Amino acid sequence: MIDAMADGVFTVDVEGTIVAWSVGAARITGYSGDEVMGKSCHILEGQNCKGFSKLTEFLENPMPYPWGICHQECKVRAKDGRELYLYGNVSVLRDARGAVVGAVGTFTDLTSFILAKEKIQVLEEQTRSRNSFQQMVGNSPVMQEVFRRLRLAAQGDVPVLLTGESGTGKELAARAIHALSPRKDRPFLAINCSAIPETLLESELFGHVKGAFTGAVRDKIGVFQAADGGTLFLDEIGDTSPVLQLKLLRVLQEGEIRRVGDEKEMKVNVRFLTATNKDVKHLLTTGAMREDFYYRIRVFEIALPPLRERREDLPLLVKHFIAEGSTFHAHSINDIDQDAMQQLIKYPWPGNIRELRNAIQHAFVTAEEGCLTVFDLPPEVRAPTSHLTQGSRSNPLNPEQRAERDQILEALHKTKGGKTKAAELLGYSRVTLWKKLQKFGIQEPSSQIR
Repeated sequence: MIDAMADGVFTVDVEGTIVAWSVGAARITGYSGDEVMGKSCHILEGQNCKGFSKLTEFLENPMPYPWGICHQECKVRAKDGRELYLYGNVSVLRDARGAVVGAVGTFTDLTSFILAKEKIQVLEEQTRSRNSFQQMVGNSPVMQEVFRRLRLAAQGDVPVLLTGESGTGKELAARAIHALSPRKDRPFLAINCSAIPETLLESELFGHVKGAFTGAVRDKIGVFQAADGGTLFLDEIGDTSPVLQLKLLRVLQEGEIRRVGDEKEMKVNVRFLTATNKDVKHLLTTGAMREDFYYRIRVFEIALPPLRERREDLPLLVKHFIAEGSTFHAHSINDIDQDAMQQLIKYPWPGNIRELRNAIQHAFVTAEEGCLTVFDLPPEVRAPTSHLTQGSRSNPLNPEQRAERDQILEALHKTKGGKTKAAELLGYSRVTLWKKLQKFGIQEPSSQIR
């Protein structure tokens, strides 16, 4: 009966010497009974395999183990050198006086399950690496090309210009370049040029000496000095004046800065990354950007696509932001229903990734269940801007539809606009109610009740 078992069964004496070895044990390990009988249980140990390492300890002192049974996951070496992952149970054997005389053990081969799990983990990691780059997410062809160019930019040390609409992730791209570059252990500093008045921006960039202007009560180090050896990212570079561009151009060409009010130059070693959401050709045509400055900062350009041009990335991005939101909110949200996802895909996203992230954060605030629905999305995302849809204006409602519409309005009136409670009164699900609101063109139901 024992030899018919799939698991391995063995017996050892009080010294840990094997005295019995089943057919199952021989099949799993490759060692026949004749090869192991009379030998120490340490025969299954190897370079990375501790074998039944606790067995000797267990025989010497079985008291710490409940009911005299030791449960152990272990890695052993098979006869052919393979590493086996086993799960075993060992029970102590006693004589009539209660003295320990040995132990009987069984073990199950988990190797195929462990290796399959490890393979799945590797595949998942490879999938994650294809779908993300540093903190950027996307598996669309256009984003894979962006990731490729970011890797290329990280390998060099030339100035990089990042272009794209607001909210497309230009600063994340800059941080990714720095994180993969030889300067990764040095500072990364980011400055939004449009957020600082022009009169203060020069001092912020280059620093100043005491007395350089009214209010300069002490020397100040600029971001060029603070980022020395690292990377400086200047966002919205198109908002700088041609005069400041000329001073930045000198830094790029000479590697020197002069603090405001100072008479001497000082050397700096900074990787220069810039970004703009403006039409660069228009800036050049109008003279808002100097041509020599433009060609100096645009040694290598990376264009980040708007979200509407990479809609296939939306489910992946939504999943990413849901996981991100779950770490900051008390209630757990782990999914989004199909109707809400379709609404997200249809929306044009003028604010790009930033707007999508904010929409998911909004949904976390309003969500009542473990799954986000269309009711949890911001109003501008979940419904058209007009009170009535085009369909409702061009196709008048029949009497039956008007009656149903009036019932919905009445329910919303009773619940003071609460859609969840209104759906319960009507016997609808929240999604069904939302679809009927769309069908009947009800945008602000409480204001339309007459």
